[in-house]
Amino acid sequence: MQKVSLRKVKTPMSYIQDIDEEVMHFSLQGLLPPGHTLALNTTLGTLSHLVCEQDRPHMLMEQQFTTSEICVLLPLLESYPYYCPYEVLLASFASGRVTETTIARCRERLQEAQEAGVWDQEMRPVRNVLSRTRIKTRSFGIEISSILETGYILMYMPNRRRAEI
Repeated sequence: MQKVSLRKVKTPMSYIQDIDEEVMHFSLQGLLPPGHTLALNTTLGTLSHLVCEQDRPHMLMEQQFTTSEICVLLPLLESYPYYCPYEVLLASFASGRVTETTIARCRERLQEAQEAGVWDQEMRPVRNVLSRTRIKTRSFGIEISSILETGYILMYMPNRRRAEI
């Protein structure tokens, strides 16, 4: 007979990070039209594109993200309009907690991997999750672009390119 735990199960994001808000809002000026907002529900793992019309919010679209995908998406959203360094993505992905200590530890880890010639292997799990996340963010018109030897940045994706994908 299998033993069942009666402990309260934490939601994925509440387990990963101590987030004060269940829903985080990002206006991403220059990436989204004025009046549009992305809402990241950290409990459900959903990203919603919202717009306010006639004093009422309307959801234009929504995507479901896994916990790993949110771990790489959240630092990108928080870094916008600037790039998100590799060590921040790795810290969020590896531990779910982005603190100065975890970032410094990941920076060291990446420097050691670079010196040992295994940087690609160290970042491969993050890149794999980023590729799945990228597919989902494209439906919002947002591209996750790599900046060589630096990190990743969110960029606007024209409608024409979205139609090709």
